[in-house]
Amino acid sequence: MTMRKLKNNELNRKTIEAFKEASKTPLILILDNVRSLNNIGSVFRTADAFLVKKIYLCGITATPPNKDIHKTALGATESVDWEYQNKASRVVKQLQADGVKVYAIEQADESISLEKFEVIKYKTSAFVLGNEVKGVSQETLNQCDEVIEIPQEGTKHSLNIAAATAVALWDFYQKFKTL
Repeated sequence: MTMRKLKNNELNRKTIEAFKEASKTPLILILDNVRSLNNIGSVFRTADAFLVKKIYLCGITATPPNKDIHKTALGATESVDWEYQNKASRVVKQLQADGVKVYAIEQADESISLEKFEVIKYKTSAFVLGNEVKGVSQETLNQCDEVIEIPQEGTKHSLNIAAATAVALWDFYQKFKTL
């Protein structure tokens, strides 16, 4: 079997203007003290791929413009709406006041496994993703409505935040598209 890779001009990419006007996936991301600039850029790029509404960058999480974020974001910092806030726990509280259901992506007692997570039709959700070493802060975790755990069976039981974001976003996106 011979396949031909698609060329960039065959990918039907949206312009930044078209992205901004496009109907968004009803999902917000909250990055809680993410330290790696490459991980931040990767999250932006994945958020762009799945038309995420907004990203909140909190605590020590760096903000654009930054050449190391740009290296992995490849321009997604221009398309995806984002905002810096000092404390992720305050963002969680504000979003909940606005009717958003907030989920930490974390390993915790009483977490629900990702495959059992249900997207709620006509409701915006938010995912909190944490620091590469410490995960989602306990203060922020305590404020979340629920915790979603990505099932893992290897020896590490730990995904890089960029990988965890991609897995969680794909799951949300495909469930949302079937509603």
